[in-house]
Amino acid sequence: MEKVVIIGSGPAGWTAALYASRAQLAPLVLTGKQPGGLLTTTSIVENFPGFPEGVDGYELMTRMQQQAERFGAKTSFGVVESVDFSNRPFSLIVDGEKVATETVIIATGAGHKHLGVPGEHELENKGTTYCATCDGALPMFRNQALVVVGGGDSACEEASYLTRFASVVYLVHRRDSLRASKIMAERTLANPKIKPIWDSAITEVLEVKQDKVTGVKLKHLKTGVESVLDCAGVFIAIGHVPNTEVFKGQINTDENGFIVPEQGTMTNVPGVFVAGDCADHVYRQAVTAAGAGCAAAIDCERFLAAQNH
Repeated sequence: MEKVVIIGSGPAGWTAALYASRAQLAPLVLTGKQPGGLLTTTSIVENFPGFPEGVDGYELMTRMQQQAERFGAKTSFGVVESVDFSNRPFSLIVDGEKVATETVIIATGAGHKHLGVPGEHELENKGTTYCATCDGALPMFRNQALVVVGGGDSACEEASYLTRFASVVYLVHRRDSLRASKIMAERTLANPKIKPIWDSAITEVLEVKQDKVTGVKLKHLKTGVESVLDCAGVFIAIGHVPNTEVFKGQINTDENGFIVPEQGTMTNVPGVFVAGDCADHVYRQAVTAAGAGCAAAIDCERFLAAQNH
């Protein structure tokens, strides 16, 4: 029987693990399919405190893991298939095996949103991708025209990164201005290799028959005019959806699937806590996720102490 199981291994999960392990709770961290979370797909993280030169996302998560393990956190590269929060101790099925635990901290983060247009799914990994830092340097994209979809910080970061490899980067956005932070927007629009395409949406990724991306169909949202833009790759950066499907019916979520904490970081189920992007649709930063992980571990420790008394 575990005292604390932490589901997820991003900034929220590892910070929760650090605090829980320092409280001598020996937490078990279930990493999920993507150990380290989405941050491991980012190249340089410039806004995490303490790294004036920036830090590689993968390196940052590896350091967090090592720090938590130093104080006794246990790591399992397992995927949670189902949960039962109806009674304590709680029951989790992890890769077919049952795990019993007194408390749970959910830190499952969020995944990439999809466009949902024809050709997107069929051409995934054949020119359609959701991570420029993972795939941008591939030979298929070098010296080619590339498309980035989105208008937030992530889209700007993807577009800027791709200018290292592409001949030109088209930034397709539904509005007539970027949603990104001011500094990121200014930096992006000042880059001569980035060409914004305003008030437009992709209606199809081409060309499934050729089994590779050759372009996109665009629709101008104000005029309705349709056109084709030739490109070798489509990088989709339109936001995230919380990884909370496995908890459906077990804890309260909002209409978009984000977990709703009731008191501090505790959910509507006493003993189940939440931290990070699976509960945060406002800030979604590594540092806010880490702060929430700290809070969840402290709440969890106090809950266990109260139970024991």
